[in-house]
Amino acid sequence: MNDNLFSQIDFGPLTEYLSNDDITDISYGNNGQIHLKTLSQGIFRVENPNINNAMMEKLAFQCSNVMGKSFNAAHPFLDSESAELRMNFIHDSVATNGIACVIRKTPAKIRLEKDKIIADKYITLDVHDFLVQCVLAHCNIMVCGETGSGKTEFVKYLASKTNEEEKIITIEDTLELHLDKIFPHRDIVAMKTNNVATYSDVLVACMRQNPKWILLSEVRSAEAVMAVRNSISSGHYILSTIHADKAASIPNRMYSLLETNQEIDQFLKSIYRYIQLGVLIRGRQDRETKRFIREVGEVTEFYVTEDNEAKYNTIYRKTPEGKVFRKNPSKYLIDYIEGQGVSLPVGFINPAYDQNTKNPTVQQNINSTMQSNVQPNINSTIQPNIQPINQVSTV
Repeated sequence: MNDNLFSQIDFGPLTEYLSNDDITDISYGNNGQIHLKTLSQGIFRVENPNINNAMMEKLAFQCSNVMGKSFNAAHPFLDSESAELRMNFIHDSVATNGIACVIRKTPAKIRLEKDKIIADKYITLDVHDFLVQCVLAHCNIMVCGETGSGKTEFVKYLASKTNEEEKIITIEDTLELHLDKIFPHRDIVAMKTNNVATYSDVLVACMRQNPKWILLSEVRSAEAVMAVRNSISSGHYILSTIHADKAASIPNRMYSLLETNQEIDQFLKSIYRYIQLGVLIRGRQDRETKRFIREVGEVTEFYVTEDNEAKYNTIYRKTPEGKVFRKNPSKYLIDYIEGQGVSLPVGFINPAYDQNTKNPTVQQNINSTMQSNVQPNINSTIQPNIQPINQVSTV
């Protein structure tokens, strides 16, 4: 760990966990329980009698002094953030079973490496190369998944594949990307929202900086959704993350965050038109090896047809059991990529992928969604005459 802001803080027995690159999160609570989240093993509990309530209270007071904040019964919540650490404390006046703390490490490095993620079956080689070409073709990409699945790490990896001469601006409310430190030679501006500078304010300033790419660390509010929409509609390219359990549900998830009566047809079609790809990152415990696995679970494209119908097409899907299903990209995505002067990987398109099988994955027509007054459900709009995905391999 290399963190100047907290360099004077004594982390004591926590130091060994902070120095371990495999550990991403440390959780303390319940009068001495310690849980670690790691890249290789997922979440598990460790015993360390030297880490107790007294030690954690001392750490909280050190952090409050560094941050110039109070931490007591009158101010029972403390957020302490630096370049590579985010810490949240809850005072024991609120946490009745002892002080609680979560420490998240956000190092200025890209943890994912091509050879390793291919070897670990995080992603197949052809889909990896396809996504790299999509970045080079300036596709707008949203990465979804559960908390802790590794969405931000994958966005950082995709960002590392952008052309070096292209300017990047990152917009975050909590610092996680650190691309300016990872690539100090590149034209990268890191912007952070706060109580004074909202997403809208920062985005207006961002546009004046003339970026090629805008990276939002996470879309989790109506303001962030509109920031994404305004970015892509103004001709900038975006990489961002969002909480969703399926890649195909990303547009509907964005709409649900709006908390507004904005016309759903108009909004969703704008998302389907301008966001080319959604990628699902999944973290799970392997049933056989018991190892914690992170992997690309889905790659889905969005498009609007000549008939003004918004649809999605799941190009790649991997089940938790390891089966891989594939489908060719639509002509709309192929034309977009080739229009950017970029070629798809050789052999990526396979006529066998479009043959009918007993394992269909559908494209969605959102027109039927507009006719419902209930919360839009992507699964309720399945069309009966859509080409299915083929099972092509078992990983």
